[in-house]
Amino acid sequence: MSWCDRMFGRAAGLAAIAASTLALGGCFQPMYGPLSAGGGDVAAELQAIAIEPIPERIGHYLGDDLIFDLNGTGSHVPPKYRLYVTLRESANTPIIDTVNGIASAATVTLNADFRLVPIGGGDPIVKGTALVIASYDRNDQRYSNIRAARDAEIRDAKQLSDQLRIRLASALATRNLDPGHS
Repeated sequence: MSWCDRMFGRAAGLAAIAASTLALGGCFQPMYGPLSAGGGDVAAELQAIAIEPIPERIGHYLGDDLIFDLNGTGSHVPPKYRLYVTLRESANTPIIDTVNGIASAATVTLNADFRLVPIGGGDPIVKGTALVIASYDRNDQRYSNIRAARDAEIRDAKQLSDQLRIRLASALATRNLDPGHS
């Protein structure tokens, strides 16, 4: 293959990439950029979410993480949406030491059913289920096992908060792409 053929092949490839990029340019929008319909941005929409109290200790952890993740600025924005979360927690000990019969590891599983509704009522903007799992090592010291389990719960709450923030942001961004919604 001659030098000229190679250069022509590269130029044709670059032209094809440029053409496909231009053709797809209108299909993508930054999630946290300005909304195309109605103005505003997703960050401001996330700040307008009021989180309903979530029961139990793990619910407290999750609620605190959600408040920080959705409105880390601490600004007081009038709520436009209400987030309801229902948690189910389970702990399993999948690994048992065969010599002494004591669990050497455990997992904390957290399932969350959530729905985001407009403050005035109506159909949910988004609803779904999220799942997170955190593992921890166990030993023969009771306090360290309790503390390790609590740390696993805290990690689960943080991961779940991250998942929910992304899913809520995605739903709000795509919802506001449709001019029929406000």
